Amino acid sequence: MRRLRIGRVAVPVGVAAGIAALVACPGAAADPAVPQPGAPCPEAAAGALTQLPDLMTFLECRNQRGSEYRWQTFDSPYPKSDRWFTYGPQLTLHGEGQPNREIDSGAWVAIPQSPDAQCSAAQLDNTAAGERTSPEVSTGEPGQLLHLEVLPLLFTVELQGHCLWQKVH
Repeated sequence: MRRLRIGRVAVPVGVAAGIAALVACPGAAADPAVPQPGAPCPEAAAGALTQLPDLMTFLECRNQRGSEYRWQTFDSPYPKSDRWFTYGPQLTLHGEGQPNREIDSGAWVAIPQSPDAQCSAAQLDNTAAGERTSPEVSTGEPGQLLHLEVLPLLFTVELQGHCLWQKVH
């Protein structure tokens, strides 16, 4: 059985749909806030990385004390994670087809963070030196999980939506 780790808990992938409802924000009509260093983040996003609009700053959702989670600057020059948080704008990550990859290939699931959030991914694969495939686009229904197979020779993936992206282990 495939299991998905959400926060500190591993659950069967089928149960993750129920968890999506638990982490959803009430009153989801408004655009999600851009994460800021020191601002609260949901416990479900613990350990997830996100990128700010300046395209230079990465944040990680960390447990500060007790049950308080906050966005903190992620200092590595090579951010890589099996959990990514998107809040609306496109997040472009480099895959295994490039040095210093930020995302691994394999099974991933995107968990919408509000009932009307829609997760989408556009993958560009390497076919030969200097050649890329046409984008392979996957889009989930609003409020529904998106299951995604990240390609083995991935050049880049563009993740979009107010979603928590989690590699399935």
